[in-house]
Amino acid sequence: MQIRDAADVEAAVRAAIASEQPLEIVGHGSKRSIGHAMATNAVLDVSALNAVTCYEPNELIITVQAGAPLADVLSLIDSKNQEFAFEPMDPAALLGARSGRGTVGGMIGAGLAGPRRIKAGGVRDHLLGVHAVSGFGDSFKAGGRVVKNVTGYDLCKLLAGSWGTLAVMTEVTLKVMPKAEAERTLVLRGLDDGAANRAMTAALGSPYDVSGAAHVPHSAVKAGQGALPGLASTGHGATLLRLEGISASVAHRASALAADLASFGTVELIKNAESAALWRDIRDVTPFAADGARGAWPVWRIVCPPASGGAFGQALARETGGEVIYDWGGGLIWAALPPSVDARAALLRQQLAAIGGHATLLRAEEGLQRTVDVFHPQAKGVAALAERVRQSFDPKSIFNRGRLTRTPIS
Repeated sequence: MQIRDAADVEAAVRAAIASEQPLEIVGHGSKRSIGHAMATNAVLDVSALNAVTCYEPNELIITVQAGAPLADVLSLIDSKNQEFAFEPMDPAALLGARSGRGTVGGMIGAGLAGPRRIKAGGVRDHLLGVHAVSGFGDSFKAGGRVVKNVTGYDLCKLLAGSWGTLAVMTEVTLKVMPKAEAERTLVLRGLDDGAANRAMTAALGSPYDVSGAAHVPHSAVKAGQGALPGLASTGHGATLLRLEGISASVAHRASALAADLASFGTVELIKNAESAALWRDIRDVTPFAADGARGAWPVWRIVCPPASGGAFGQALARETGGEVIYDWGGGLIWAALPPSVDARAALLRQQLAAIGGHATLLRAEEGLQRTVDVFHPQAKGVAALAERVRQSFDPKSIFNRGRLTRTPIS
């Protein structure tokens, strides 16, 4: 069936319910390899829902259909010197896909935010409203077109990071923000993971409004693509701290922060376009690109308390022979680990349990996804709550059945 509007989506979903045929929800399929194999061969392609229905730069909002190409939307808001402040990740390099193929609906469904999340929040924090079709075959609306629009529970937040398992989004409204006038990145060299963690913590705890804090060990810097390899000449890793804003303010804050961090070593300064290129590489994890030196290694996305990040990542790399990259001041760790029978899932999750973290296997061979839980197993009570929420949206599990939870091999 050709999908032209929300009514067509309703009709397709109702037909699927009547025939008890689960559906795989697809835009351009840029993140299709993430998650478990779905228990269906029927596809609901929403890529034709690709219009920008309302853009009000002065009001800092944009309303688009869910199948709109993200690259086109980013280009549109960039023409007005605006951006999505949460820096949506483009996983193309990591997954070995073509860059710029994602859709707005896929961006929301995956919920993968970039380095500025520590300051600006995640995808869900910028999602104001949504029109969608539930697993009952009914259209519904949640949220609206202004920031303060909710009385009661904000249902649209549930769709962010749900990987298409709750509803089919047809149209969404998002906040946009003005781009910063200037950008500077402070670079510290030669810190080990623990010292880098302390430096990032000090910077984030300072009054200088840091919008990015990352650490890339030398092995990952050297293996990187794009702008990162330019930092490898000294033979050391790099700790990166980003400041953004009005030019005069950024210059002052950079000087003051450099002075405060003097005990960690000499601070280098990288400006504007070169700085932006570095943070795109961090955002998209280019050192672990599929066509790079670690392209055959499984890649984990690990979220943990920032204070524990340095010690955890350092121990993980030492025990496994893998490589790590730190973002969010140590709260987000990207880990490329040498191939093994379970991608070190048992070791990783056992250690994460001790510090209250969780891990998602973002890249792996299809065979590995059949034997390892891609998404972190939930505690019994949380899993029961999540299942009740899912059933309230999609009682017959029509949407992306099996993507989030592995069916054990008997």
